[in-house]
Amino acid sequence: MEKKPKDQNIKAPLSISDADIFAAMKDISGYLDITPADLKELYLAAYRHARERLTSSLKAKDIMTREVALVYPDTPLAQVAEIMAQRDIAGVPVVDTEGQVVGVISEKDFLGHMGSTEIKNFMGLVAQCLKEKGCKAMGIRGKTAADLMTSPAVTVGENTPIMELANIMKEKAINRLPVTDSRGRLVGIISRADILTSMYQNI
Repeated sequence: MEKKPKDQNIKAPLSISDADIFAAMKDISGYLDITPADLKELYLAAYRHARERLTSSLKAKDIMTREVALVYPDTPLAQVAEIMAQRDIAGVPVVDTEGQVVGVISEKDFLGHMGSTEIKNFMGLVAQCLKEKGCKAMGIRGKTAADLMTSPAVTVGENTPIMELANIMKEKAINRLPVTDSRGRLVGIISRADILTSMYQNI
């Protein structure tokens, strides 16, 4: 049986195109006498160009979740909480009858309306409930999504580049972004995990 060269068994971390190679060669000044050091420098430069090309080509529509759990402004909070619990998600977009995003409601919104502002997470709420009598949720019983949602919602378009998505989440300190079409209607949602997974798979 004919043996394959060792380099054919090596799986490259990503696909490097001829254009990436030529771009990398232009980055290196002077005459190229291919030595191990030159080859390493060339490879790293080509890898950088390939990474930039792939990350810039990925858009919101390529990585978003299309089947989105959503609620309406008049959805009772009990139902909102039940949807989030069943789907094991930390937030949902709020849309009007036309499908346009009018807000987002998250665990943080629930916590902010239950008890003191010192409560930062679910376990903090549990701790406070155990120390005091009564359920902290009673204060928001009977209210709707419109009463707690954060509005206006931060949304992105379908063609927003993945790096811009990451920057928006970082700047706004949010964990999810509703994706809308040209008319502002909800078409998907992107989480931090979606971005990290996509970048890992492609880079």
